Amino acid sequence: MSSIACSVRGCHNNWIKRRNQLQQQCYEHRVTRSECCGAPYDLHPPPKDDEHLRQWLKALNLKQPPKRPYVCSYHFVDGKPTDRHPYPEKWLGYEAPVKKPRRVLERLYDSDPSVAASNAVDSCEDEPVCMPLNCDAETQWEDLSVSEHSYTKSQLNLKPPTRDMQTQCNESQPLYITLLRKNDLCQLYTGLTLDAFHSVAEHLTNAHSNSFQLHPWDQLLMTLMKLRLNLLQGDLAERFAVSQSIVSKVISCWIDIMEENMRDYVPWLPKETIQATMPQCFREQFPNTTCIIDCSETPLQKPHNLDSRGESYSHYYGQNTIKYLVSIAPCGLIMFISPAYGGRCSDKFITANSGFLEYLRPGDEVMADRGFTISDLLYEKKVKLVIPAFTKKGMQLSEEDTTNTRRIANVRVHVERVICRLKTFKIISQTVPINLTPKIDKILRICAALCNLRSDIISDVEDE
Repeated sequence: MSSIACSVRGCHNNWIKRRNQLQQQCYEHRVTRSECCGAPYDLHPPPKDDEHLRQWLKALNLKQPPKRPYVCSYHFVDGKPTDRHPYPEKWLGYEAPVKKPRRVLERLYDSDPSVAASNAVDSCEDEPVCMPLNCDAETQWEDLSVSEHSYTKSQLNLKPPTRDMQTQCNESQPLYITLLRKNDLCQLYTGLTLDAFHSVAEHLTNAHSNSFQLHPWDQLLMTLMKLRLNLLQGDLAERFAVSQSIVSKVISCWIDIMEENMRDYVPWLPKETIQATMPQCFREQFPNTTCIIDCSETPLQKPHNLDSRGESYSHYYGQNTIKYLVSIAPCGLIMFISPAYGGRCSDKFITANSGFLEYLRPGDEVMADRGFTISDLLYEKKVKLVIPAFTKKGMQLSEEDTTNTRRIANVRVHVERVICRLKTFKIISQTVPINLTPKIDKILRICAALCNLRSDIISDVEDE
């Protein structure tokens, strides 16, 4: 009998320890435990039936089980094997949830259907019955597969809703009505004025077939809030009372819709329009300027792929970035934004491969920074390049070159201001996650289009 011990891993209860505890004095009754309380546990033998023995060993989960795997009372739900819990389930030395027995479905009035029908009629006459929104025709139980996830909804009220509650639910307004109450709030959440938001929403929702339960304008608002504030999906899910998967699907769908329908918002202006809208600071010194170009970078999450990590590493910023070219008109309107390239690419490479040169015509004049050594590329198209002067062999600039450099810097700063305005959309000013890189080209074009919808573009340039 001394060899009998509990087979559960980590448990040290055995027959000798049980016998010694029976001989100890009980502090409550002042006699030995064998005379009053008894042993704190018993050692139960395994079942003799093969099927039950297999389930017993499966619960123990031992690599080399003993010949007679005894189990003490501590590992049974009822303290011993019972018909309801015949196998050990508690504290088995490994993580395993306790399996609850299946609840028995008790139907009322099964014996007398007529009583159930009469009671149902009486209850309908007394008060309205609240039925689930998504039901099966045969069982009348709610079908959870077509409803939202439960963790995004508040606790359900078990009482039937009153008529006032039903009226209030039916008259609930979309979120954009309550959230965009003022022009300042609209600019905070979307980057647009209230009138511009309404115009964009009407333009985009006309050709859009709604496949979600949310109002189309709420879907657009959710996407704009993601672009403007870069909110987490969990935050947007809580605000709009949907699941995070719905938020991800809505944003992905609307990015495609917005990029396809907002391409006209980033136009390449005719030369006559550029001349007519040119501010006074350009008319005095650079009246033939067609566009001002510059490159900008946005931090990128470090890729796991070593090749991608090397292509996107920027020695200037000392981290992985995406790089893109921005071209603006003298009036401050964004006329071109390139796809995203790795931070390793040079300004000349992006200019040559982004498609920017296709918009230039003979006689145009492009203003750029010193890093854009693209004179050979523009010479083929008979386009003039205006850049600050370079120092030669460590010599200082002449007085004429210094004056010309200052004049160029005085007007070229406007492209920096436009890029700063572009990065008010935090999705391209904060670190871009890797899973967002397939959509980053479309996001850049959408943000450029939204910047062009602002009414303070030309006024900011004219103030200078």
